[in-house]
Amino acid sequence: MPRRLLMRLRAALICAFVASLPLATIWDSAWSLWQRVGVLAVAGVGVFSLLERWPRRLPAWLARWALQVAGVALAMPLTTLAIYLFWTTSSEPFWQQPERRLGFGLLLVLGVLLAPWIALAALVRQKDALARHQALAFELERSELARQASDARLHLLQAQVAPHFLFNTLANVQALVDAQAPQAPALLRSLTAYLRAAVPRLHEPTGTLGHELALVRAYLDLMHMRMPDRLRFSVSAEAALHTLRCPAMTLLTLVENAVRHGIDPAEEGGRIDVAVCRAGAHCVASVTDTGVGMGQGSGGTGLATLRERLALQFGAGARLRLYPVVPHGVRAEIEFPAMEEST
Repeated sequence: MPRRLLMRLRAALICAFVASLPLATIWDSAWSLWQRVGVLAVAGVGVFSLLERWPRRLPAWLARWALQVAGVALAMPLTTLAIYLFWTTSSEPFWQQPERRLGFGLLLVLGVLLAPWIALAALVRQKDALARHQALAFELERSELARQASDARLHLLQAQVAPHFLFNTLANVQALVDAQAPQAPALLRSLTAYLRAAVPRLHEPTGTLGHELALVRAYLDLMHMRMPDRLRFSVSAEAALHTLRCPAMTLLTLVENAVRHGIDPAEEGGRIDVAVCRAGAHCVASVTDTGVGMGQGSGGTGLATLRERLALQFGAGARLRLYPVVPHGVRAEIEFPAMEEST
């Protein structure tokens, strides 16, 4: 039996039992009374459920809910009459016996007065439940569309970051080739090997902190080959943090920014320190350079895109902040939830 029909039947039996309690004090047998009101409740639920789907088409002037309420109201006297004609056995018809005639009248009045209102209340409750179900379905659909839009936006940002990174790296190498520096051939070979490992990850929206640190270290090695006397660096992070989830090219964007806007313009070069630690439920990664410091262009499109990517992946749980370093330089710090990357 369908779950909805069982729930209706249970509710109707409870209502019938409560409504018949006053009659139990004057009825000769309470069990006999509750059997009869139980039959009335079952008949009402049956008619209510039958008219919910049958007939399939109704005239335009007849509403389905009105048909159900009218059907329940009509079922009460018919069922009461059937009970007294076919259930009880007696040599005389019930209308010739005062007590049975009184019982018939009380059940008839009780059913006709209460059953249509109970049916109407069930329709209102059913309508509210349907409205809540539709609202929930709409909210789920809206959430799914929002998630798909965020994924699409994240992939678009990732697609913008990849060529930006490649062009900047190639521009650095091109400067060495143009200057006919002796270390240019070795640098090109290192760059080719590095790109072969890095490019497949450029289009991945997320990865592990270990992969990101490996790319950062390889990139700084390349930049150190380009300017061995002007760049010093360090990369430090506990091994336990390497499996944490990290958006692809997050730290690499900060390091590239430090090289391009901090170390390159500085006459004497400088130092870049990359450090990652855990602070409670968050991961804090910092890139500190001793370059020329904050100025026009030190933020740029790269940081704006990085902020948006972090917001899409972590919402308000991620932050990117910039601090000036004394006597000169910039410290870029990212904080995001420490979550293990699923395998």
